[in-house]
Amino acid sequence: MNGASREALSTAREALDALTDNTSVDAGKLAGELAAVTALLDREVSLRRVLTDPAQAGEAKAELAQRLLSGQVDGPAVDLVSGMVRSRWSQSRDLVDGLEELANTADLTAAQKAGGLDDVEDELFRFGRIVSSSNELRSALTDKKATASAKGELLRSLLGGKADAVTERLVVRLVTQPRGRSLEAGLESLSKLAAARRDRMVAVVTTAVPLTDQQKQRLGAVLAKLYGRPMHLNLDVDPTVLGGISVRVGDEVIDGTIAERLDEATRRLAG
Repeated sequence: MNGASREALSTAREALDALTDNTSVDAGKLAGELAAVTALLDREVSLRRVLTDPAQAGEAKAELAQRLLSGQVDGPAVDLVSGMVRSRWSQSRDLVDGLEELANTADLTAAQKAGGLDDVEDELFRFGRIVSSSNELRSALTDKKATASAKGELLRSLLGGKADAVTERLVVRLVTQPRGRSLEAGLESLSKLAAARRDRMVAVVTTAVPLTDQQKQRLGAVLAKLYGRPMHLNLDVDPTVLGGISVRVGDEVIDGTIAERLDEATRRLAG
């Protein structure tokens, strides 16, 4: 997002944090209601254009949102959406993207309050690895001919009772309402959002053998010092790295694997 949309989303995030800090607000229920509004505005292009029309007064757009949503969702969701449409958005689609982020953040907040945020982070990562290793599963989840309900049932059969309820809701929403994103991009976005709940960064660590608890703690401390922020480690074991360790933080890769060193030696010999 750029310009006005970035500022509008920042304001909306602060409003969501203020709401979910209130113990009387059910963050999980709020997430579901915001997701429903997201689906509505994603589907109704003309409506979202009206709600983001810069020529219309912000208060008039807020009143329209209140009339449409009152009785359909609870007060906290109505207040959030009304506040968002009062703001100026660079593109109408940015409003929907922002609502989707708030829905996911509200679900992650529910997990955090229940003490399950770490589990959700790990489960999202592991699910991404399962998808990347199974072409059959990925095809089933991204098949444009399959109905959303069929994909949802497949996911519930895979995750139900085996993963945190928040993980299941997030993945089901992503798969059944992809909104033009790839499954991998959506899962990575969710992982980053989960890490941001604790103002942490995510490091994807690949090793030939599992790390000991002491090694994980030492690596986490080193990376936190290097990047100046707490670091959550997503651990992946891949025997093909032939020893050593590879760490990816965002777009940056710190590769210290033996395989990489052999490749580098080969490149130098060839040169």
